Amino acid sequence: MPNNNPFRIKNINQYHQILGLPKPEHPLVSVINLNTFQQVSGNKAQNLMYDFYCIALKRDINFKQKYGQQEYDFNEGVMSFISPGQVFGIDIDEDVQSKLSGWMLLIHPDFLWNTALAKTIKKYEYFEYSANEALHLSQKEEDTITGIVKNIEQEYHTNIDKFSQDIIISHLEVLLNYSERFYQRQFITRKISNHKILDGLEALLKNYFENDNWLKNGLPTVQYISESLNVSPNYLRGLLKTLTGMNTQQHIHEKLIQKAKEKLSTTDLSVSEIAYELGFEHSQSFSKLFKTKTKLSPLEFRKTFN
Repeated sequence: MPNNNPFRIKNINQYHQILGLPKPEHPLVSVINLNTFQQVSGNKAQNLMYDFYCIALKRDINFKQKYGQQEYDFNEGVMSFISPGQVFGIDIDEDVQSKLSGWMLLIHPDFLWNTALAKTIKKYEYFEYSANEALHLSQKEEDTITGIVKNIEQEYHTNIDKFSQDIIISHLEVLLNYSERFYQRQFITRKISNHKILDGLEALLKNYFENDNWLKNGLPTVQYISESLNVSPNYLRGLLKTLTGMNTQQHIHEKLIQKAKEKLSTTDLSVSEIAYELGFEHSQSFSKLFKTKTKLSPLEFRKTFN
């Protein structure tokens, strides 16, 4: 049986050694130009886990990167964001070494210690994105991001002093905020792929609620929806929020309310019976949700049809 345990890389110095690079100039921060790799050999599939943050921009790469069993679409210049403890994998072709282009920014969590970013970095949900959810950049956007990374690299190349950490942290926050902006732009501009996700969501919820099995299984969970659409829960929430103004849970509730309206207007079932059929333990919970969504109680809604 093959060993599927990930290979854990504990620090930036160890990563430099693996890649055949000189020791990092700073033990907790490093910018690696991908064309400097020396020891990337071919025909390898490897699961990896870092104990540090890795923000990467890759161009024209002839290998595929995975989270779990899902592949990033690295067919053009794109960014990826990996946080400590995430397991991912790479499949490398024989001639990948001659095609590597781009950079990686490595930040150890200890570098963020005692700074506001140590906590606020968790708000950048794209560190939890996966499955074909990399950030695709225009040339102008890529130049902006790469310029910030060069500033970080230049800062730790100079003499380290008491200002160095604050300056690098400031550049890093700017980079993260630009990345957030560009992801929001991507949600809007990648119309074909995003509309496929929206269409898939609509079809999935419609089929789910038309199948009486849901009465036994309960409402679909956000995890179930995202797995069915082959995207991560955070990515789906961000996409839906940008395009529709509602998150995944709200879309589920909207479909539930549609089902409730159908039963209120076409059957003589009591509100309690409808609530039970819709999977609610208490009719009060159903009535509260219904009024929140429609501004009417279930009985008030029913009266509009009489």
